[in-house]
Amino acid sequence: MPGWNASDIPDQSGRTAVVTGANSGIGHVTARELARRGARVVLACRSEARGTEAVSRIAAELPGAEVEFAPLDLGDLKSVREFADSHAPARIDLLINNAGVMALPYAQTADGFETQFGVNHLGHFALTGLLLPRIENVDGARIVTVSSGLHALANIDIGDLNSERRYRRWVAYGRSKTANLLFTHELARRLAAGGSGVVAAAAHPGYASTNLQTAGPQLEGRRGIERAVGLANRIVAQSAQAGALPTLYAATAPGVRPDSFTGPRLQGWRGAPAKSWRAPWTLNDIAGERLWVASEQLTGVAYGLS
Repeated sequence: MPGWNASDIPDQSGRTAVVTGANSGIGHVTARELARRGARVVLACRSEARGTEAVSRIAAELPGAEVEFAPLDLGDLKSVREFADSHAPARIDLLINNAGVMALPYAQTADGFETQFGVNHLGHFALTGLLLPRIENVDGARIVTVSSGLHALANIDIGDLNSERRYRRWVAYGRSKTANLLFTHELARRLAAGGSGVVAAAAHPGYASTNLQTAGPQLEGRRGIERAVGLANRIVAQSAQAGALPTLYAATAPGVRPDSFTGPRLQGWRGAPAKSWRAPWTLNDIAGERLWVASEQLTGVAYGLS
């Protein structure tokens, strides 16, 4: 694993990948590099304008690449179902649950969920469940969910998943990223129990320079904080190209184990992909099962896995 980079991605010819939030940041790099290696890639994005522009950028850089846009708003379960019914490929080798929001002011999704929990976890939980019949019989298929080292900020509160009692943006973000890891943990367990060969794994980018960090301050008009975060991104953060490597490793490298968590090698902040530390609560079987049951009830999406 030392020094692993995008040139080490195995040939992906004949494989189909769905990447959520692929119009910018690490999602865009992930989609581009999979396409570079021969995969057909569906860029599942909320904005048609940004999604089609991202497809054009990849096509310009990689003539002949099989890339396409499909509409998907993870903050609206109706959109998630429409994607699964009308836009998703019939066969999926790689599902990359990449899209996310960070530390936003309190808001709710179209279905009334707290936005960070609703988009980062519930939207991807519903999407994965709806697409699973197109994944589980595909040889070598993988489901990679992008979490964050900042999951360590908070465990989930099963009695207050939507932060209705008290909302603290960074705690809510940490909980949503913990939910990503608990989801991966429980999905991996249930797939194995059912005899499936699908690998469910997780990854995180460390501190990568993307628009994720500035979205909250920009939304609230906090220009000073927005400028400070932008400066930190330029000075401290690694590039989106480097930040995408753990996701690409989890999606394509040989020998990736179910429920593994891959991040940057150097203190989890930057560097080549490596096994990443994770909080003990993200490996709790009881918490994983309780979150799973609650997620099925909230989304109305039942997996049929036990």
